[in-house]
Amino acid sequence: MIGIVAVSHSRALAEAAVELALQMGGEDPPRVRVAAGGPDGDLGTDAVAIAAAIDDADGGDGVLVLMDLGSALLSAETALEFVASPDRVTLSSAPFVEGLVAAVVTAAGGADLDTVAAEIRGAAEAKRVHLGDDGGSPASPAPDEPAVREGDDTFFETVVVNPSGLHARPAATFVKAASRYDADVRIEDLDAGSDEVSARSLLALMALGVRQGARVRVRATGPQARQALDELRALIDDGFGER
Repeated sequence: MIGIVAVSHSRALAEAAVELALQMGGEDPPRVRVAAGGPDGDLGTDAVAIAAAIDDADGGDGVLVLMDLGSALLSAETALEFVASPDRVTLSSAPFVEGLVAAVVTAAGGADLDTVAAEIRGAAEAKRVHLGDDGGSPASPAPDEPAVREGDDTFFETVVVNPSGLHARPAATFVKAASRYDADVRIEDLDAGSDEVSARSLLALMALGVRQGARVRVRATGPQARQALDELRALIDDGFGER
């Protein structure tokens, strides 16, 4: 599993963001390290501390680094000069909080470094869609997943009962469950007339903006399609434990 490093000018900010992300990461989240604050403990960033955090987070599958703003980017770039394996490190341009949450959830599902990095590039998409900002493009499925084949799939339709719809916590639970199976799982909001999106993509799922009472269709193909659908239907019908 990849490691993740949160680089921020403020330790309090970074630790709060990491706490939020780990709450979504389930029982087996990736290793997440914080590199925040200047050398004297004040606001700022420290390239040496960032390098140490990267090395500590690296379990052999690579490290994804998220930064908040300004000099955090420069410090992270400088830190690559000091890490043991810079070729296993990816610096992400994703927004700090949304990107961190999506990275933890996606990595917890077993995705590799390139897949997690690609997934979180659109981390602000759900917010843009909700606010009707035309500056974004539609969220896309996670990379390297096969398309659903017509005539070789199975699906179910049900109603979302959660009072707040598929908000961050149930969406993260849905993604982690879908990622456990050897199956390509897709979901669509039938009431909104949305396109199908990958059930392995937290960002794409949240961009759907599924509300309470919405009818959804979940479709799957692959060797474990039926098992995946059985678990996902149970989760949705149970309200992800929020009922």
